[in-house]
Amino acid sequence: MPHKIPESVLVVIHSADLEVLLIERADRPGFWQSVTGSLDALDEPPLQTAARELFEETGIAVDGAHISLHDWHLSNVYEIYPTWRHRYAPGVTRNTEHVFSVCVPRDIPVVLAPREHLRYAWLPLLEAADRCFSSSNAEAILHLPRHYPPRGA
Repeated sequence: MPHKIPESVLVVIHSADLEVLLIERADRPGFWQSVTGSLDALDEPPLQTAARELFEETGIAVDGAHISLHDWHLSNVYEIYPTWRHRYAPGVTRNTEHVFSVCVPRDIPVVLAPREHLRYAWLPLLEAADRCFSSSNAEAILHLPRHYPPRGA
């Protein structure tokens, strides 16, 4: 299996009233997060990665009309957790994460990828941030009010 590219996306899924959808990792029960995922190819644009990962992990499809991704034009660089470093090339210890958000109706059907996630929960903003195991994910959730509604919306 090829090594993961150390560039990824984080997609904060939320409702219009800023409730946040979190998903629990199947490989680490108790670890809650927003949608995340690595680029599949070096030339895959992060926006495309975000749309792909959103659909793969939740079944939520970007349609451009009612559901569209908002690029925060923000990237976090963080240390890759030691437990996941084996997925990357030897010596790779840092990842660049591009942040996006998407506003969806609270009653949208959510279909989890069973090999990746166990369950999901809609949570108030502060509770969602507290539940995230990733500090960059928690920080993005706390900054969500600054990014919604998107400029020009």
